[in-house]
Amino acid sequence: MTFAVALAIAAFIAGAIAAVSGFGIGSILTPLLALSVGVKIAVAAVSIPHVVGTALRFWTMRHRVDREVLKTFGVMSAAGGLAGALLQAWSSSPALRIVFSAILIFAGIMGIIGWSDRLRFGRRGAWIAGGVSGLLGGLIGNQGGIRAAAMLAFDVPKEAFVATATAVALIVDFVRMPVYALKEGRALLAIWPLIAIATTAVVIGTILGRTLLGRIPDKLFRRIVGALILALGVAMLIVR
Repeated sequence: MTFAVALAIAAFIAGAIAAVSGFGIGSILTPLLALSVGVKIAVAAVSIPHVVGTALRFWTMRHRVDREVLKTFGVMSAAGGLAGALLQAWSSSPALRIVFSAILIFAGIMGIIGWSDRLRFGRRGAWIAGGVSGLLGGLIGNQGGIRAAAMLAFDVPKEAFVATATAVALIVDFVRMPVYALKEGRALLAIWPLIAIATTAVVIGTILGRTLLGRIPDKLFRRIVGALILALGVAMLIVR
C-alpha cells in the first residue's frame, strides 16, 4: 500500500510536470516502478500512463502544434528514437549514459541562463537535431528530456513548444506500444493495479498542469524547462 501511494504521488507530479514542459512522465515513473518490478517491465508498464497522459495533453493542445517543427524536427526525432530503441540492446555502455547526462546538464544550464534563446535551427538544422536527439534518447530510453533540450532552440511560444513535443511523443508511443504488448503482455496484466493507479494519477496531474501552463510567462517557461532538463541530467548521472 505504501508503494502504491508513493507511485500515485509521483504519477500526479509527473503528469503535472509533463503538462508544463512536454516531458517527465517516463523520467519520473520508470525508475520508481523499476524498484518494484524491474527495469524491463517498468519501461513497458510506464508506457501505458505515458500514452494516456500524452494523448490527453495532445487533445487539449492539438491546435497549438507547430506543423513546420513537427514535419522536420518531429519526424526525425521519432524516427531516430525508434532506431535508438532498436539498438539499445547493443549500446548499454555506462559511458553513453554519462555523455547523455552531460548533454542534458549543458543544455539545462544554457536554458536557465538564456543562452539557448540565441540558438535557432533552420530547416536543415531541424532535421539533424531531430534525428540526433531522437537517436540518443532511444539509446538511453529517455527521449523526452533530450527532445525538450533540442527544442529550446526553436523560436516557438510555450503552448506550441509543449504541443509539438507532445505530438512527437504520441507518435513514438503508438509505434512502441504494440511491441510492449506482445513482449510483456502477461507481466503487465499481473501488475494492472499499479498501472491503473499510475494512469489515473497522471491524468489528474495533467489536467492540473494544463491550467498552470497558461499562467507562466514565455520567458520564465524556458527557464523552467531548462531547470527540469538540468535536474534530469544530474539525476541520470548519479542514479544507477
